[in-house]
Amino acid sequence: ADNLSEALKKLKITSTDSTADSLEGCLDCLLQALAQNNMETSEKIQKSGVLQVFASLLTPQSSCTAKVANIIAEVARNEFMRNPCVDAGLIPPLVQLLNCKDQEVLLQTGRALGNICYDSHEGRNAVDHAGGAHIVVDHLRSLCSKTDPASEKLLTVFCGMLMNYSNENDTLQSQLINMGVIPTLVKLLGIHCQNAALTEMCLVAFGNLAELESSKEQFAYTNIAEELVKLFKKQIEHDKKEMIFEVLAPLAENDVIKLQLVEAGLVECLLEIVQKTVDSEKEDDIAELKTASDLMVLLLLGDESMQKLFEGGKGSVFQRVLSWIPSNSHQLQLAGALAIANFARNDGNCIHMVDNGIVQKLMDLLDRHVEDGNVTVQHAALSALRNLAIPVVNKAKMLSAGVAEAVLKFLRSEMPPVQFKLLGTLRMLIDAQAEAAEQLGKNVKLVERLVEWCEAKDHAGVMGESNRLLSALIRHSKSKDVIRTIVQSGGIKHLVTMATSEHVIMQNEALVALALIAALELVTAEKDLENAQLVQILHRLLSDDTSAPEIKYNSMVLICALIGSEPLQKEVQSMAFLEVISKLRSHENKTVAQQASLTEQRLAVES
Repeated sequence: ADNLSEALKKLKITSTDSTADSLEGCLDCLLQALAQNNMETSEKIQKSGVLQVFASLLTPQSSCTAKVANIIAEVARNEFMRNPCVDAGLIPPLVQLLNCKDQEVLLQTGRALGNICYDSHEGRNAVDHAGGAHIVVDHLRSLCSKTDPASEKLLTVFCGMLMNYSNENDTLQSQLINMGVIPTLVKLLGIHCQNAALTEMCLVAFGNLAELESSKEQFAYTNIAEELVKLFKKQIEHDKKEMIFEVLAPLAENDVIKLQLVEAGLVECLLEIVQKTVDSEKEDDIAELKTASDLMVLLLLGDESMQKLFEGGKGSVFQRVLSWIPSNSHQLQLAGALAIANFARNDGNCIHMVDNGIVQKLMDLLDRHVEDGNVTVQHAALSALRNLAIPVVNKAKMLSAGVAEAVLKFLRSEMPPVQFKLLGTLRMLIDAQAEAAEQLGKNVKLVERLVEWCEAKDHAGVMGESNRLLSALIRHSKSKDVIRTIVQSGGIKHLVTMATSEHVIMQNEALVALALIAALELVTAEKDLENAQLVQILHRLLSDDTSAPEIKYNSMVLICALIGSEPLQKEVQSMAFLEVISKLRSHENKTVAQQASLTEQRLAVES
């Protein structure tokens, strides 16, 4: 400790005119003390005011420069020393040293700047202001192809410095991307894949940058997919694989890169991991299984990558994913169902899958999760069934396979995501299927649950889908029994409210359903329609210039049907509809204009 105090004093006095030898001795003493107790020594250095002296010692000509930079790098390992280093004016001279040729000076300078930037806003700002990043990126470019140990060490330090400089800072990350750092880092990874430390630095730097949208476009122009897959295949340790996964996941959000990863053979690696880890209970293996199967599902979100892996339903990948569904691992069941939902994104794939028995597999899976089931698996399996039910030719096949009954088992669910998918699946299944719509529409339990969910104000999705299914049951069945069931369950008011939705498609579905109610069961629904103030709402829709033409048309059709009821007719007469409708006779849409003339005649006759 005495030696240290002595050295600090001496440094302050003699820094300006001392000989290199005496300086060297003091600096060695500091480095020794730092090696023994970094934190305590750093505190003493700060208190002594020597940091300001260092600024004048950082000159390219001095033989002590590397040691001074090394001391700064060591003290800056402590969080409390980073701002004092900035305040002492050390950043500009350190950045200037990045222009020198001496490798040891460059190494220690890179370390010093990297440590000062670590989690320090002030440090990063100062380096940015002094233009440090630009010089480091240039160094990476010029050193990139050199494989001697000294160059690789320097490359590792510079990668680390840029990582600390830009970590979690979008502005600085964008700056590095604009400087073209991505192609250089990808090249580095390819050339130095044998060097573990450098590879690791590259991966962390990628992980840092890959979250930014602009970076993905740049990555897509490199051979990053190929390099990462090549590197991945060599890894044995869990931690290393995990690091590569952390880069792959954000990159795989980009559709171009998805396809590149598929072409580079990532899928085969992922399937292999699944096979190796599926029966293991080791924590690392369970984590790897989850990451690999999640990534697999992500790759299937791209249209081209998905179609490439589907291979007309003959693809080995598609077949392997099918085998996940009956597995005992919830994670694989989930990934399998999500993968099927992703494969089911065009009619051709959906038709092929239904013809080849996928529906039974999904129903069996749902059956395993009815009682206290896994909500994410339920949600995924229902998503897959909903997508499969979109092509017209699949609906009857799926209905006769018992899909509606399998789905109805989840009516008791209190989970909004499950409720949402259940409703969507039923709505897809009954589209233009009159018999099924009638059967479901007479199911009192279902209709009562729908009416309850129509009031789920906290869950707009569930509320919207419940309304749409209520309307669909009427529109596709055109059945008096269905209408009576819905009236008795209190569903009319929800259909009337739906006619005021902000979505034209929902307004329209409501108006068509209400017109069928008025045509088929007006007496039964009369009271509810009156209480829900349907006539006032129709007046508002017809008076509103922003209403879509089809809304105006269907509102007038509905008015014509409603005047068959005495109390509703009185309401229509009391509200000066003729005035509004006569204006619509000159509407630019011919169908609306024609319907306005017809409606006007009907109203004139009735009055």
